[in-house]
Amino acid sequence: MAIVKLSATERRRLSVFFTCLSLAIIAWIFTTLSDPLPYRVKKVLTFKNAPQRRAFHSLQPDTVDATIQGTGWQMLFSRLNSDNKPLTVDLRSLETRNYVVIDSMQLKQINIGKDPANRILSIDPDTLYFDFSNRLIKKVPVQLTMGVSYQKQFAVSGNITVRPAYVTVSGPIERLKQITSWKTDSLKFSDVNETINTRVNLKPSNEGNLNVYPRSVQAIIPVDEFTEKTLEIPVKLINNNNYYTVKVFPQKIKVTFTTSLSRYADIDEDLFEAVADLNLWRDKGYTALPVKLIHMPPFCKIVKIAPANIDFYIKK
Repeated sequence: MAIVKLSATERRRLSVFFTCLSLAIIAWIFTTLSDPLPYRVKKVLTFKNAPQRRAFHSLQPDTVDATIQGTGWQMLFSRLNSDNKPLTVDLRSLETRNYVVIDSMQLKQINIGKDPANRILSIDPDTLYFDFSNRLIKKVPVQLTMGVSYQKQFAVSGNITVRPAYVTVSGPIERLKQITSWKTDSLKFSDVNETINTRVNLKPSNEGNLNVYPRSVQAIIPVDEFTEKTLEIPVKLINNNNYYTVKVFPQKIKVTFTTSLSRYADIDEDLFEAVADLNLWRDKGYTALPVKLIHMPPFCKIVKIAPANIDFYIKK
């Protein structure tokens, strides 16, 4: 294959030609993308002014295709556009009918605050249909969602309180049957060493026909420092159905547990109950009976039981 050799002048002219061609292409692209150009994007819908005496269910997805007046540059970078806010549709007309038309008045409200060069021209579909049923009210307990970590030797020392403990949910009867509780947003704290007393928002409803009240609750999580304590607890023999005379060795066990400092002095052996089951000897041939704690104070954690098994002697 023959190789064409160009002189220095010809190479210079060829370089100038390709440079001019590249600049022309760039200028054409820039001019084209700068011209006004309507383009379509997916937008999420939210609703306002929902009917208070009618429960409703949308018969179409919560996303629509919005035609936006913009430029080629805006279309090119629409996925990176920071304007990702949902479109708010006014449902006031549902008081008298089962559909909402996204007309010029709705579009005018939607475009309030938007750049005139980036306004929404139309929405597809332009008519939203809804299914209706009677609106009912139900009270459900609040389910607190937590992501809390504690400093060393600190932990929850009492019952967690949520105020109010119940919230009111209103919506279609069939939907309310499926709701048994309502979760809060995740309550996140780290390295906690004192009681938490704060407000936390409830999870917002993702369905336009469900309303939840109130929207936030007060959460109180008692936190205290924990330390170890050891008590001697008598062992009670159970299931001695034949009324044997049984002696156990030892008669008391040592229970080591952690408890909060505020309750340390109040916890004694009367708050514990330890048992040994004689059925394990009669039915399974155990020669030593394991000890089981069947009662203990709340928010205490067992560290050690010594001994974990006791010997016994039966006199017939």
